[in-house]
Amino acid sequence: MSDTITALDLPMLDPLPADIQKYFDICDDKLGLVPNVLKAYAFDMEKLRPFMAMYNELMLGESGLSKLEREMIAVVVSSINSCWYCQVAHGAAVRALSGNPALGEAMVMNWRMADLDARQTAMLTFGERVAKASSETSETDRQALRDVGFTDRDIWDIAATVGFYSMSNRMASAVGMQPNDDYHAQAR
Repeated sequence: MSDTITALDLPMLDPLPADIQKYFDICDDKLGLVPNVLKAYAFDMEKLRPFMAMYNELMLGESGLSKLEREMIAVVVSSINSCWYCQVAHGAAVRALSGNPALGEAMVMNWRMADLDARQTAMLTFGERVAKASSETSETDRQALRDVGFTDRDIWDIAATVGFYSMSNRMASAVGMQPNDDYHAQAR
């Protein structure tokens, strides 16, 4: 088991502010670990707090997208960006939420090989387009989502999730962020 969180020497504040320690304790209780991405940001509360707020809103807040769909987007974007940390962490989440280890693997390797419905396929096609060439996104792309039942608010949430993970992937890769070892064995 590796104690390395990133390739940078930016230790967590010690002690952590009470609200952050409480959040870390909740993570440890619910997940059995504190995700290394949070530990990586914990040297600077001015960066950690907005990161946590955006993650919580996008991934846990009210949305027409299910938690599984949001995790699927995270994995597909992370696969496009070759982000080791997020492929491992969110691949584990897809496995856990779906109860299907093969789905988590397909999302990481080639989401088109997964057994997906028309809604999921349209969502991931759009997400892939935004991740690869957002400036080429057109009304035709958005209408394809409406045609399978997504609302304009859902389209916003898909785009926001793609954008968040595009940023997170770049940060994780740039600083050599390592996934928690526990993720590898989860939901298999």
